[in-house]
Amino acid sequence: MGLVKNFAIAVASTGFLTLAASAEASALSLKYDSQIGSPGFAPGQLFVPQGITVNSAGNILVSNGRGVNPDGTPNFSVGNRVEIFSPQNEYLGAIGEGGTGPGQFDEPSALEIDPQTGNLYVGDVFNNRVNVYDPNGNFINSFGSFGGLIPGRAFFGPSGVTFDKQGFVYIGDFSGDKINKYTKDGVLVGSIGSSGTAPGQFQGPAGLRISPVSGNIYVSDQFNNRVQVLDPEGKPLFTFGKQGTGDGEFNQPIGIEVDEFENIYVADSINSRVQVFDKNGKFLTSYGTPAAAPPPQLGEPPFGNPLDLTPGVFNWTAGTSYKDGKLYVGDFFQGRVQVLSIEGAATSTPEPASILGLGLLGVGAGVVKLRKNRQQKFTVGINQ
Repeated sequence: MGLVKNFAIAVASTGFLTLAASAEASALSLKYDSQIGSPGFAPGQLFVPQGITVNSAGNILVSNGRGVNPDGTPNFSVGNRVEIFSPQNEYLGAIGEGGTGPGQFDEPSALEIDPQTGNLYVGDVFNNRVNVYDPNGNFINSFGSFGGLIPGRAFFGPSGVTFDKQGFVYIGDFSGDKINKYTKDGVLVGSIGSSGTAPGQFQGPAGLRISPVSGNIYVSDQFNNRVQVLDPEGKPLFTFGKQGTGDGEFNQPIGIEVDEFENIYVADSINSRVQVFDKNGKFLTSYGTPAAAPPPQLGEPPFGNPLDLTPGVFNWTAGTSYKDGKLYVGDFFQGRVQVLSIEGAATSTPEPASILGLGLLGVGAGVVKLRKNRQQKFTVGINQ
């Protein structure tokens, strides 16, 4: 993602229905369960975990780092892999290596497993493509063309990855401010959205999920500091959130998940927390406390200093994954994934949210950047 560079953007008003956040209590809660990975540059350690997914065996796959020397020159032997851990935090190996060739990475980002084939799709940021691997971790092919670097954004290229029930894969084009729809083998069949602040427009579509219940598309619209909900055809339904630090407010949301009850989990990155909403966008609860250390700057090691590995403390939240009642959250500048148990999701019976005829859509800027470090290649099956 990229390091912080805040700049002002005009706040736009719209006649589109915007949902007001509510701070009413809910039965749903998040509780710390465990930690995956640890900060560092050795095999099995993490720095700036961007993307997370969980396979059918419960193993956790994490996109790990970008290889950059302190002077900014590439160092492909550092990071640039998908690390694999067991549910017990045992390191199992990795997929990929740094480089520009077939199956190599120059900053792996969001990733997801095709539920029909078991193939793994991984965003490859600076190579500006998506890499695909079979269930044994063997490279199949690359596809896609995404917008390049634009002013005010250090991250670009492919962002969120998700699949619909028909088997199409949807991939966010972060700098292109749209969502691309592809066949499994990478043929572009359409796109959703454009650049802007109006409904159905985006400024940095970061996280992307399709509801397993309704088929609606949920997008964390990073620089608009909101979540957009679209119908299965990509038409805007509603939006919620604005820039801020209160309940239901965001400071650059990145990861997003939707569970089988259509509860929505959002990694509110700079606020270093996860917020949870019902299917109508009503605030339910939040979890997470910001670390005292500021995020690192360019040229510094990619960790907060000092680290605070207390459960529930984050130095930016980013990549997320949901599986079987657990939420996996990347602790961006602390080199780990925190695993949270979700309690009371099935008993949460939210009331309809308040609806405003006019809403102010907050817009911000910034992101997070990746860098250094060193690791060796391991080959391991995705679904082992």
